Amino acid sequence: MTYTIQGNTGTWEVVIGLEVHAQIASHSKLFSGAPNDFGAEPNRNVSLVDAAMPGMLPVINRACIEQAVKTGLGLKAEINRRSVFDRKNYFYPDLPQGYQISQYLEPVVGKGVMHVELPDGAVKEVGITRLHLEQDAGKSLHEHSPADSFIDLNRAGVALMEIVSEPDMRSPEEAGAYLKKLRAILRYLGTCDGDMEKGSMRCDANVSVRLAGAKEYGTRCEIKNVNSVRYLMKAIEYEAGRQVQLLEGGKSIDQETRLYDAAANETRTMRSKEDAHDYRYFPDPDLLPLIIPEELIERIKAHLPELPDEKKERYIRDYGLSAYDASVIVADQASAAYFEEVVAGVDAKLAASWVTAELFGRLKKLDKPIEESPVSPAQLAGLLALITDNTISGKIAKDVLDKMMESGRDAAAIVGEQGLKQVTDDSAIRAVIREVLAANPDKVAEYKGGKDKLMGFFVGQVMKASGGKANPGMVNQILKEELGLPGG
Repeated sequence: MTYTIQGNTGTWEVVIGLEVHAQIASHSKLFSGAPNDFGAEPNRNVSLVDAAMPGMLPVINRACIEQAVKTGLGLKAEINRRSVFDRKNYFYPDLPQGYQISQYLEPVVGKGVMHVELPDGAVKEVGITRLHLEQDAGKSLHEHSPADSFIDLNRAGVALMEIVSEPDMRSPEEAGAYLKKLRAILRYLGTCDGDMEKGSMRCDANVSVRLAGAKEYGTRCEIKNVNSVRYLMKAIEYEAGRQVQLLEGGKSIDQETRLYDAAANETRTMRSKEDAHDYRYFPDPDLLPLIIPEELIERIKAHLPELPDEKKERYIRDYGLSAYDASVIVADQASAAYFEEVVAGVDAKLAASWVTAELFGRLKKLDKPIEESPVSPAQLAGLLALITDNTISGKIAKDVLDKMMESGRDAAAIVGEQGLKQVTDDSAIRAVIREVLAANPDKVAEYKGGKDKLMGFFVGQVMKASGGKANPGMVNQILKEELGLPGG
């Protein structure tokens, strides 16, 4: 799914690599015992280590290391038995130490690969360059005073996994699909909640353009701290267009860091882009090299949950679902859990169709996640059971589901109270059909003259006359009999 821009000098393609900062799900920070609670009052979750008080030494959080290893295994990546923490030197008001403890040449996780399903059904392979651990900085606050800035160090020292991709993506859609897939994997693993609104997952996009067919990469610009999949795609599209416009005008691209302004839908210069040597990396003298025992890796590997790709394969194999339906369901862990409760008691393909099309569509209109669905998995399974045993038709079931979404009540109660049970009595359906045929003699003549498409008209009229309660299969069969057709 290559995204191209047509210019006067030729066709341009975009090259994209992503750096995703994922906050590790842990009770405390990477090098201190201070809590990670989101939403605390400013500077409430700060230890002396986080504030870089003199004489304070970092002590590594074992749980964070295990979460990083677990993530690496989930990404089918290499786990480095030996890794090193470095000091990355730069100076911001919200960085108390004047450096960030990070990893550079020897990260905890090496190369991996991710298979990303695209909207057109294709599968894109995106390489993972590395996953390294680092501590977060604090936050500068500017809204409290027109003249002063304030510092909140609650985030200082929070454990981050920076997951760096290869520059393998060629369109905003591929980048969006990659970020969604990565977020899903992290949530399945339980190593990051993936909440971009709260800042526990942030994305930097490295974007460059080159003439189609060129081998060399163009000069890249980094778009910092994008906090949604939709904004990521819009930012990439804008930035690619900006770069092509500059190059078409005979200008060059400055390697720089830019910010995306969602309100204006544009990127703006933030600062010139630093290279690695500008940060003056060197091993942190307060931390020994990290040695991960092989038995720890094997223990974590043995307890990995079923991940999206494996779950999708199982749904296709065991339930006979289409690749598309399986992909939609497993894209979100909560959706997969919901589906598995529904499918325990009803046909899998019927369950998949109703979960992905009917339930998801209604939840989208309500702007609710599946965790807040007014209809529980057991209630939806109950509704589908009524379709399966011919108590109600699929059309009536949709109306019943609407009422369930409004009231949270069970399907059987709604069907019973409102007299919605499907009519399966042969004589009753035959009487309605004869009335419809008698009222439309011209259509009957046209049908018998070869206008086969009128069968749909007759079925529709019968269903309308029966208030949608007639069994559709019986309607079709009896119609053929009354029209004197073969098989009737």
